[in-house]
Amino acid sequence: MDVIHSVAALRERLQREPNNVFVPTMGNLHAGHIQLINIAKPRAECTVVSIFVNRLQFGPREDFERYPRTFEADCAKLRAAGVDVVFVPDEKEIYPEPQTYVVEPSDLQHILDGAVRPGHFRGVATVVLKLFNMVSPHSAIFGKKDYQQCLVLTNMVRQFALPIEIILAETVRAEDGLALSSRNSYLSPEERREAPRLYQVLKSARDQLAAGARD
Repeated sequence: MDVIHSVAALRERLQREPNNVFVPTMGNLHAGHIQLINIAKPRAECTVVSIFVNRLQFGPREDFERYPRTFEADCAKLRAAGVDVVFVPDEKEIYPEPQTYVVEPSDLQHILDGAVRPGHFRGVATVVLKLFNMVSPHSAIFGKKDYQQCLVLTNMVRQFALPIEIILAETVRAEDGLALSSRNSYLSPEERREAPRLYQVLKSARDQLAAGARD
């Protein structure tokens, strides 16, 4: 497994490959990320994973500084999963100058999660487009856990006519139904016990609607 820190070295390394599939991450990897890699590996000769905590998608009072950074543990998991290339750029490598050109998604960015995180999906779309230009994958894998993000990126790829297939993977959940997430570590024991209730309530509502309930 090659760990690469610069765009120039990444492009030089990937010139040796006939094709590659890409899994972008912010690190602090869990079983959900490994599932994305398992889906990715049969699709290309080379599997590329990036680890980059993207400042542009964090709001001024969000957790950029304390977001878990677990590089050594992440590399061990990626090596065990059979990843070929890990791209770990620093902030200056991705943003060598202030990013004044950005991707401005449609009105989709202003609803749901975007309504309380202004600028979040602009930051996501901008960094993913930059990473796509650096990696030049023929396909990329994203998890449905971040479904609004999946829609934003799928629409971006279609409207910019990027030659990349976006593959959406099912959410990986803990035994009690909670979706796996790097931020789950922020939960207190009491919050962790409470968190799965949302999924259970949503499933119950879905089942009742399917059974004909309309109240």
